[in-house]
Amino acid sequence: MDSKQTDQAVAALLPAFRDHGRLVALDPSCRPANRAEGYEVQAALLEAIGEPGIGWKIAATSAAGQKHIGVSGPLAGRLLQSRCLPDGATVSLIGNFMAVAEAEFAFRIGRDIKRVGHARLSVADVMQSVEALHVAIEVPASRFEDFATAGEAQLISEFACACFFVLGKEVTTNWRNVDLKDHQVKMLSNGKTAALGQGANVLGDPRLALTWLANELLEHDNYLQAGDVVMTGTCLVPVPVKVGDEVTADFGSFGSLSAKFS
Repeated sequence: MDSKQTDQAVAALLPAFRDHGRLVALDPSCRPANRAEGYEVQAALLEAIGEPGIGWKIAATSAAGQKHIGVSGPLAGRLLQSRCLPDGATVSLIGNFMAVAEAEFAFRIGRDIKRVGHARLSVADVMQSVEALHVAIEVPASRFEDFATAGEAQLISEFACACFFVLGKEVTTNWRNVDLKDHQVKMLSNGKTAALGQGANVLGDPRLALTWLANELLEHDNYLQAGDVVMTGTCLVPVPVKVGDEVTADFGSFGSLSAKFS
């Protein structure tokens, strides 16, 4: 894509992102054709929004999720500081036609993760740069009317369905000695169990998901930076929500957090 095409794509996406609106699709004249072009539009959209980013999310971290939206693998999207909410927050569902809540592990990066040489980063390489683990709830939303058929390049361009997320406090137990893939997670909706899951539902292990992201960004001339928060993907089947609902994500010994919807 040339700069004119990128600017056209951003001009279409920006009002939808700011006003929680939706598009049928980007015009073919400015529609990204592959992942690389999707990330080009994504970077330009972040700059146009003019808000600080707080990190990244990983979408489609399960085979079922990838099949549902017709993508070949996980997708990386930007998170905004203004859409990071505290435990117990009320989340707006205006314009959100996905209307689901997801329980996720979130890592906070302690130092920049850059490639050394040409080899792909290993899990050990990446995890030594992680400062902390948090529990979190994501409330995704797409800017496309039919996100299931938009395709991975368009979804990447609009932040991979990133919207609001609730970030819990730092996990204080010795989580590094816990096998995260086996860690059980439960979502309650209005006090009743709505979904059960575990870390293995996130690309086999949330740490594998984080490592995938670190390598994905490096392949597209970017990298994880100190201070970034990374939402690694849902541990369970997304739970439908509506105005007036309250959900609680219970991570057992790691703690819990909740969100209400308006």
